[in-house]
Amino acid sequence: MPRYVIESLGARHVPVDDVCAKGCAVIVQNDLTEKVSWLHSYVTLDRSRTFCICDGPSPEAIRRAAHSNHLPVARITEVKLLDPCLCH
Repeated sequence: MPRYVIESLGARHVPVDDVCAKGCAVIVQNDLTEKVSWLHSYVTLDRSRTFCICDGPSPEAIRRAAHSNHLPVARITEVKLLDPCLCH
């Protein structure tokens, strides 16, 4: 399955405490309807952006999942893992 980095702007609403775990559980469940698997996220120190790593069948599926979770998407970029073990 393809892997994507999803960039979102305006992450000030993103909780970075115990509340986050409860909210993430709902997001993960909603993502399953689009066959999207959320792996992890990063938030900038000024909380102006988030970068989420997800596996999904297509950018359109990622957008539908984000929309159902009320998450704004600025950019979706397909990425490949650079594994040092495979570079020999």
